[in-house]
Amino acid sequence: MNKQVPYEDHGLERFEGEGSPPILVASEKPGYVETSGARIWFAAYGSGTPVIMLHGGLGHSGNWGHQVNALVEDGYRVILIDSRGHGRSTRDERPFSYELMGTDVLAVMDTLGIAKAPIIGWSDGACTAMVLAAQQPARVSGVFFFACNMDPSGTKPIDELPLVVRRCFNRHVADYAELSATPDRFEEFHAAVTRMMQTEPNFSADDLARIRVPVTVAIGEQDEFIRRDHAEYLARTIPDTKFVLMEGVSHFAPLQRPTLFNQTMLGFLRDLHL
Repeated sequence: MNKQVPYEDHGLERFEGEGSPPILVASEKPGYVETSGARIWFAAYGSGTPVIMLHGGLGHSGNWGHQVNALVEDGYRVILIDSRGHGRSTRDERPFSYELMGTDVLAVMDTLGIAKAPIIGWSDGACTAMVLAAQQPARVSGVFFFACNMDPSGTKPIDELPLVVRRCFNRHVADYAELSATPDRFEEFHAAVTRMMQTEPNFSADDLARIRVPVTVAIGEQDEFIRRDHAEYLARTIPDTKFVLMEGVSHFAPLQRPTLFNQTMLGFLRDLHL
């Protein structure tokens, strides 16, 4: 396998202009699973213990390019999923919800014969992972919860989008036009995802305290959207949870400083003793 040296992209200039770094390892033949009115795209890379990766809102699974290569090199089988309506996956007319997207993850796991796996989640993907872990703990061996909230109090007010956020958004627009089965419907898609983000999730402290899988709550010290004190609250409230503050990065740490992010992610997986 050709080894990729992760590059740093603090301002997301490369991400905006070039897209995600390429995945250099060969995949099994990508597939689709029909579930709950949608066709969900997935692909698997490498061999060994399966690890599921769930990307952020408006993006797609290719945004994990730096992480897939690192995980395969460390001996894991990586399962990428384009979330409902994102990337190459379709959706029906129902509103987006983290619970519904969790059922899509289970459908992929069932198709691949995966009984249980850890989930690496970024932003919306982290919410999907945590909701699924709360509802189906027998299927989730741990959650790496990066850069998201579990109730509306966890988000920051934003008056004007920072440049790094606008660059990320521009790349999502371009990728949607290239990958989606409905390339002319980005504005509708964006509005539907935004409604979900503004209204979900709504976990109480009691809901969080009932989660029974190992969790790492990680956040960049410069996160543009999520409050650090909310992440600390999650780590205090969810049993068997570790808090990690990633220095010098924001909501986009997997792209900005992938070596730092990968070390933290791999440490989480090793601590699970899978």
